[in-house]
Amino acid sequence: MEKTQEQIAIEKQRTRLTKFFHEACAGYRLIEEGDHILIGLSGGKDSLLLTELLGKRAQIYKPRFRVTALHVRVKERDYHSDLSYLEDFCRQAGVPLVVRDVSINDGMSATSSLNDGMMPNRREANPCFLCAWYRRKTLFNVAQELGCNKIAFGHHKDDVVQTMLMNLVFAGSFATMPPMLQLEKMPLRIIRPLCLIPEADIIAYSQMRGYEKQSKLCPFEHESAREKAKDLLAQMKALNPDALSTLYNAMTNIKPEYLPKTKS
Repeated sequence: MEKTQEQIAIEKQRTRLTKFFHEACAGYRLIEEGDHILIGLSGGKDSLLLTELLGKRAQIYKPRFRVTALHVRVKERDYHSDLSYLEDFCRQAGVPLVVRDVSINDGMSATSSLNDGMMPNRREANPCFLCAWYRRKTLFNVAQELGCNKIAFGHHKDDVVQTMLMNLVFAGSFATMPPMLQLEKMPLRIIRPLCLIPEADIIAYSQMRGYEKQSKLCPFEHESAREKAKDLLAQMKALNPDALSTLYNAMTNIKPEYLPKTKS
């Protein structure tokens, strides 16, 4: 049966994304024999693509590794995820799905009573930080419960560059989210297999594939520093269409001899 133009376009875009995905996995050695990788599945386009690509990659003979997806729902945040859609999506990708519900209020009460020192001092300040912190904590806990040695996040190339800009503008440091990071206090590594994929390519593919957008009704989503960095990057792209790649490449093209020396 002859393929339609739509099917050809989807396959072409999938091939492009898979190429970037394989380049990241091979270039940064993100996947190794015997890995058990836990995917942070929010239900957004990035984590859906990550689940699709890792699920397909796990079916290849070498290297042999396992993949599990985790979807975390925070009770105090008005996010509406279609669980049946996520379950069906993971089933088609060949990836087992685990769902956990967490409560920030319950966690804060328990932390306060135990006084175990795990909760950061910023708990009273930033609702975005609180939500992200409890999601991450749940990811780390479940990863260890399941015997996973790696956690995969769906951060793309734009996310990496935006984080670099955030650190430059708001923190006065030159740093970003690395493709792979070993956690200091846990036997876990964070990996970001989509780090070479531009967000525009993910948006195009998600529309072609008909990814179902999950409702996101967070009242703070347009007030974060990341949104400001996203706007800044958009302005840079307007000045230079290749700004995303040049900024990403700049992070591996540091010339210390042309930078101020640390004061003694």
